[in-house]
Amino acid sequence: MARWDPGAEERLKKAALELFTEHGYDNVTVTRIAERAGLTRRSFFRYFPDKREVLFAGSEQLPPAVASAVLAVDPGVPPLDAVLDAVTSVGTRLAERVDGGRTRRAVIAASAELRERERTKFAAVTAAIRDALVRRGSDPDTAGLLAGTATVAFRHAFERWTESDGRTSFAACVDAVVATLRDAFTEHARAD
Repeated sequence: MARWDPGAEERLKKAALELFTEHGYDNVTVTRIAERAGLTRRSFFRYFPDKREVLFAGSEQLPPAVASAVLAVDPGVPPLDAVLDAVTSVGTRLAERVDGGRTRRAVIAASAELRERERTKFAAVTAAIRDALVRRGSDPDTAGLLAGTATVAFRHAFERWTESDGRTSFAACVDAVVATLRDAFTEHARAD
């Protein structure tokens, strides 16, 4: 077997998702994942530090990507529009790379450990957006509020996108989430 087997990382991801779906995340070992992929346990660790990272590989790139996208928006664009443009842009690129999004979400939802890892990932995204908005000139309180809102919109848009199996564009999913938020705020304002 070659030291670096072409396609090994993708085979490991596919094998892990299949096994997690069939047996539950907690009941699957690294050895079983490697065997299903036709690789050795040692080969698994060339690509991933543990089985959890099969589901989160590359997620460390998300916070800086979103922050860069926020900073790239024209400075004259209002902060809320800037973050929505940024999450739409990054989400669209992410959607082009994601396979098995619905299955991945189901596996994460079934495991407390994975849900915590997902929350940690999105906390880093929120912090990156907040910091980028402050760099754009927003006050920290406003930046924090907008960053949290943008992260929630991003997560809900991604859920909508995965539920549609990619048949709906990510941008349309963001638009739908934003419309829902605006309707909710409008209803609240009318109730007051």
